[in-house]
Amino acid sequence: MTESAKPARIAVGVSGGIAAYKAAELVRALQDRGIEVQVVMTRAACEFVRPLTFAALTGSKVITEMFSGEAAEPNVESAIEHIAVAQRIEALVIAPATADVIAKLAHGMADDFLSTLALATRAPIVVAPAMNVVMWESASTRANIQVLRERGIKVVEPEEGYLACGMTGAGRLASLESIVAALLSALGLSEDLKNETVLVTAGPTEEALDPVRYISNRSSGKMGYALAEAARRRGANVVLVSGPVRLDPPEGVRLARVRSAEEMAEAVLRFLGEATVVLMAAAVVDFRPLRPSAQKLKKENGAPSIEWISTRDILKEVASRRRAGRIVVGFAAETDRVLENAAAKIRSKRLDMIVANDVTQPGAGFDADTNIVTLVFPDGRAETLEKMPKREVAGRVLDEVVRLRAANKAKGAPASRSRKR
Repeated sequence: MTESAKPARIAVGVSGGIAAYKAAELVRALQDRGIEVQVVMTRAACEFVRPLTFAALTGSKVITEMFSGEAAEPNVESAIEHIAVAQRIEALVIAPATADVIAKLAHGMADDFLSTLALATRAPIVVAPAMNVVMWESASTRANIQVLRERGIKVVEPEEGYLACGMTGAGRLASLESIVAALLSALGLSEDLKNETVLVTAGPTEEALDPVRYISNRSSGKMGYALAEAARRRGANVVLVSGPVRLDPPEGVRLARVRSAEEMAEAVLRFLGEATVVLMAAAVVDFRPLRPSAQKLKKENGAPSIEWISTRDILKEVASRRRAGRIVVGFAAETDRVLENAAAKIRSKRLDMIVANDVTQPGAGFDADTNIVTLVFPDGRAETLEKMPKREVAGRVLDEVVRLRAANKAKGAPASRSRKR
């Protein structure tokens, strides 16, 4: 993890199997990487390992019950704690995950704190099964595992070997290295962008009509901010050029706040020289008044006649200043002919990739927490992703950036060097 990034906060779920003792080693391994851990145990897990063990390791309360105490009236704080934890964590890893827990996840059951937490969180989930080989190979467990995978849950396959029950076969908890690697990948902490400088634009721009009015668009900036945070987590130096949004910037990024397309263009070009990757996610207004009114426009004077001119094409300017090794990714929010428009844009501006989406689709428009995008490439390839949180879209976009960087290096393109400020 990069030094100036905020520590990731995850929950480790421990269910009732003989491998529960290995969860203590997992907690320690995660802490060694600077990750904050909240441990949640099922009742059965407490039969194998005492909660005190995890409390001593983490210095925090271990959650074992949905409700605390034996009072006739449940404690309100404990009754909603699963929601608070679900909103606070950035990932949930369940290790070991028994056949029972896997079945609960697959069928949406929520009869204890761990299963309720899994149902209530939007954070990525990683499960590491551990059980008897016959249970692992049963039709029910295989079907449940398939359901989890289809829902985007990462399954770390158990290893083969001698099991506690005396049998030999698949079912032994995966190695700590495998579980940690899967979790770090889910968190975007792979540091595969280390030594890169990623320039991200985000949010809308505003063009003044008069001193109190402006023309803009509905962009929230959520996609660009998710990209900036994901890139920072992967070890990059990040510069975020942001239009006016209501978002807190990710920790550890350099932030340049702008308002108009002109201001955004100047900021982008100011930082462009040090950028090795450019992600142009901002929704820049295409037109502005040629002569904004110096005074507030009055209704009684009638509708004003406004002469419009085009704003600067920032993406085109960035592409025209192309240098060897730099990756440039454009974004295209469309309402019709999405792929056709994206293909034309990627050709005319000589981009490495376009992230295109139809903003009229439910869950893909402005200000949504999710997105449905298609990754379009210069060779005509297009990959449409299913609807997913913008945080996950950001991760997929950066995965492609890493692949493009590797392809460039394989072709012998000189690696761009970032300049530290």
